[in-house]
Amino acid sequence: MILLAAGISVSLPGVEGLIFAGPAGVVGSIMLVWAISIQEEPKGMSEKDISRWTPEAEALSPGAGGSVMYRVDTTLDEPIRTSILCGACGHLEWVEGTRPTEYSCTECEIPLWEEEE
Repeated sequence: MILLAAGISVSLPGVEGLIFAGPAGVVGSIMLVWAISIQEEPKGMSEKDISRWTPEAEALSPGAGGSVMYRVDTTLDEPIRTSILCGACGHLEWVEGTRPTEYSCTECEIPLWEEEE
């Protein structure tokens, strides 16, 4: 609204521009202050919800050049667990600890990654 008011005041010279731009600028300023003053706190997840969270097990579309896509999620809080989603078959597996250095899907046996030294 404030930008619209500025545009009107520049494009319509004289009093006509101010007749439209003045109220639009005031309303835009009020809306800006109102929007800034809204304080909605996002609701966090409970400990139980965090411990039960799991990614959706679904196949992912192939990447560039036909490469197999995969998704790795690692928890930040104890116990440290890592979920690995194979994009080729949609198999979801949990391993204890952080991301392994190499991994092949246990369902379709496709190698997903290998760490280079």
